[in-house]
Amino acid sequence: MCEIFGFSGKKRTDLTGLLTEFFSHSVNNPDGWGLASFDAGQSFIYKERVAAYKSSNLERIIKETGKSKNLIGHIRLATIGMDDYNNSHPFSGYDKSGRLWTFAHNGTIFESDDLSIYSYKQKGHTDSERVFLYLIDKINGKIDDTGRELTSKERFDVIDAIVTKLSPKNKLNIILFDGEQTYLHTNYKDSLYVNHTGDGAIFSTNPLSEGTWDHLPFKTLVSYKDGEPYLSGREHKGEYIPDEHSIRALYLAYAGL
Repeated sequence: MCEIFGFSGKKRTDLTGLLTEFFSHSVNNPDGWGLASFDAGQSFIYKERVAAYKSSNLERIIKETGKSKNLIGHIRLATIGMDDYNNSHPFSGYDKSGRLWTFAHNGTIFESDDLSIYSYKQKGHTDSERVFLYLIDKINGKIDDTGRELTSKERFDVIDAIVTKLSPKNKLNIILFDGEQTYLHTNYKDSLYVNHTGDGAIFSTNPLSEGTWDHLPFKTLVSYKDGEPYLSGREHKGEYIPDEHSIRALYLAYAGL
C-alpha cells in the first residue's frame, strides 16, 4: 500500500533524517512520490512519477524543504491509475476564499456515487484526486452558504462530514493541510501513527524512528495546529476491512475486463 508522512510543528524543524527514512520505503512503493512544505506563509510542492529511490532530485529537495513547520509526504503504490505525474500525491488547490488545501491519501475508494462526476474533471486517474476535488467542492458549497470565509471549526466540520460519509467500505487514510490546521484520519487498523516530540507531531503510516509512536484515533477525524492536537470529530462506524472480492472486482473494472 502507499505510505503517507506529515508534520505539524511548533516551530521550523529539521526533518531531513526522517524524510530520508520515509522515502527509503519507496522500494516497496515505486509508483511516484511527492513532498509538500509549508513555512512562513510560503508553500512548496514537488512531485515525480518515478520511484523516490530512483529520483535524481530527491536528495536536493529534502535538503531544501526538510526544515519546515508543516510537511506532507507521499510514496505511491499504484492501485487505480498508472504511474503518471498527475497521479502522484499530494494534490493541491484553492477554495473560493483563496485558501490553499493540500491532500495525500493512502487507500482505495470502492463505493461512492458522489465521486463519479469527478472522473470528467480530474487531471489524473486516481480515486484519491476525486476525493480531493469532492472535498474542495464541499468547502466551496459551505462558503457559498455562509457568504464568507469559513472559520477553522466550520472547515473541520465539513471535512468531518466527508470522511464519515466516505469511510464505509472504503479505505480512507488521509493527511490534509489547509494552511492552518493538519487533518488526519484513519479507518484501517494499525496504519497511521503519531510521534509527539518537543518540536511538534510527526505522522506516518509506519514508525520511522525510535521513540513512542502511538496509534492515531481510529475512525475519528482529528486535527493538529502548531504541533498540538486541535479539533476532534465523532467516532464513526466505517472501519475498512479488506475484502478480496471487492478488490478483485475493482481491478478488473479498471482493467476493462
